[in-house]
Formats: sequence, structure tokens, C-alpha cells
Amino acid sequence: MFLQRFYRVMNYRILQRILHKNIYAVYKGGNGMQAVRKFWVTSPFITMGMWGFIKSKDESETQITSKEVLLAKVDALFDQGDYKSIYNLLSNYKDSKDVDILWRLCRAIYKMSEMASDVESRKLIYEGYDLICIALDIQEDHYAVHKWMSIFLNSKGTLEGTKAHIKELYNIKKHLLRASELKSTDATILYMLGCWCYEISNLAWYQRKIASIIFEEPPTSSFEEALMYHEKAEKVDPNFYSHNLLMLGKTYLKLNRKEDAIKYLKKAAEFSAENDDDQKAKQEAQKILNSI
Repeated sequence: MFLQRFYRVMNYRILQRILHKNIYAVYKGGNGMQAVRKFWVTSPFITMGMWGFIKSKDESETQITSKEVLLAKVDALFDQGDYKSIYNLLSNYKDSKDVDILWRLCRAIYKMSEMASDVESRKLIYEGYDLICIALDIQEDHYAVHKWMSIFLNSKGTLEGTKAHIKELYNIKKHLLRASELKSTDATILYMLGCWCYEISNLAWYQRKIASIIFEEPPTSSFEEALMYHEKAEKVDPNFYSHNLLMLGKTYLKLNRKEDAIKYLKKAAEFSAENDDDQKAKQEAQKILNSI
């Protein structure tokens, strides 16, 4: 199913220095002399009470907040593939109405669903979908919310069958376009848009028939449109994802541009695999190259 093999999310930068118990803030005292005040930073994994900026009495420079520490910890855990720890940590704050918390929780839930049993995966997909709907109600103009809404709509539609999946096609693209509008430099969103266009252009006859029954005007696209998005993604972040290289090769083949197709299929086949997802892209690329 389309977008199912997708996953690479651009993370916020992790804090460049290790946070210890004590942080020192320099400020000017009433006598004009500089003094150093030491304050204790409450662990964000115990309380999220100090979400506002932490400032000394006469200080204008903003210090690192507890929320920022929490998000840095979560992003570090994500890089390590420890999705369960993220879930356990952020579930404590799912009622906080904080969008940055909610979309990261949804991200972890999605990754957990990929490794879960069919029954557990289904449960997780619906849990993530409910949470991303809440996030969208809270903040409509957050790119990551629309990005993850499209992913969960796709996953939920897949679970509910071909007809349900086709019903969501317009909504999936709508959220992807909104995400791209809000953050045009996110290569993964452009990749996903390319996949949407490719799969719509490559629908089987029975899927097109279902679409024509469901919609007065079924969704349409072209391999040229798919290529535009995959090329944009590669321009924004070259070699960012093995499957974008693979999709470039496959799309060029559909457009009978064999030389360009071979170029990107070779890049995908030679991609340095960091996980099973990359390995699948390499294998598929090599298989296509062998058949050309």
C-alpha cells in the first residue's frame, strides 16, 4: 500500500550540550556588579509545570525551558529507535493540548504499529489517528500535524479496505499539500506527495472503477507530477532517503526515460543501508536493474 514503506522524519536539532542539574545564569545585580545565580532545573520527566521561559529577576536572555529539554530527550530517543520509551514518556502529557507533544507521540505510535502484531497495530493506528485529530483541532497551521494526519488517514484507510482507502485519497493529498505549504523545505512531505501522484497514476482498473463510483470526479494525477515532487525532494535534501531514489528510478521508467531511470536505480541499489527499510529499497532497485 502506498506510503506504507515510507518513513524518515526530519528531527529538530538535539541540544548541543549535555544538561546537568545546575545551570548558571549571569545577571547584573542592583549594585551594577555582575553576580552569578545558580538555579535548579526541575526534571521535565517529573513535572511540566515550568513550560514558560525561565528567567532570572533582572535577566532578559531566555534560558532553556523544561519543555525544550523534554522534546530534545524525545527526539534523541527517536533517533535511537526507542519508540516505546517515547510512548511511555509522552503519554503522561497527551492531555496537555500541546501540539509539539501530540505529534511526536503520534510519530512514536506509528513506528510502534509497524512492528506490532496485526491486532495491536490496528489498535495503535486508531489511537494515533484520534490524537492527531485532537492536535489538528488545537492548531491548524502546524506542518507536522498535517503530515501525520495524511499518514494516519492512509494507514486507517488501508485497514478498512480498498473502498475506504480510496475514499480518503482527496483528504490525504489535501493534508500533504497543506503541510508542504507550511514547510516547503520538508523533503519527506515532497516524497509523500510524489508517492501519492505515482500511485494514483498507477491505479489498477478495478481501483479506478471503485473511484469512479465513489467520486463524481475521481482523483487524477500523472507520472510527470509524481516526478516533479520526487525531484523537488531530492533538490531540497540530496540522497536523504533510499526510497526517493528508488521512486525517481521507477517514475523515470514510466516516462520511458531509461537512462535517467538507471542512474537513480543504481544510486538506490548502492545506498548505504541503515535499516531494513533502506535494505528493501536496495533490493527492489537491484531487481528492477536486473530486469532492464
